[in-house]
Amino acid sequence: MSYQMAEDLLVRRGVTLTSIAEIVYILQSAYYPDLKEEECLASVKSVLNKREVQYTLMTGIALDELAEKGILPQPLQAVMEADESLYGADETLALGITGVYGMIGLTGFGYLDKIKLGIIGKLNDDEGRIHVFLDDLVAGIAAAASARIAHRHEGARVYPHVTGTE
Repeated sequence: MSYQMAEDLLVRRGVTLTSIAEIVYILQSAYYPDLKEEECLASVKSVLNKREVQYTLMTGIALDELAEKGILPQPLQAVMEADESLYGADETLALGITGVYGMIGLTGFGYLDKIKLGIIGKLNDDEGRIHVFLDDLVAGIAAAASARIAHRHEGARVYPHVTGTE
């Protein structure tokens, strides 16, 4: 697996890196008014460069595609077709991506999973295809890229080191 393969998988399923970067920008621009969309895109690309993210993406998309072909074993096939709300494996897989950048990634994912911002909502509402995993994986990538900016941004506060005993 490689970065290019991961990007190609996303594009094949109708997701551009720019559409993910737009979500990252919405999440972080309120905190960093000078944030540029290019920085958000670079952060998305950085997340996609991580091998564990690539493997997670490959796994989730493969399951969505197999479900679209109707070749998963039952009852999993029926669960995927219904996008069963109690299934949870889709969120569990996506949480592996958010964990790369800590708790802020987790909270960002929860927010995105709830409001279905941008391309996430389009994937979730697409009646013609199965995106049980992909909508959550995109939310995970966006949350991780957003957390990466929060951790690395020059506007992040630095607290002085306290020495001595208290």
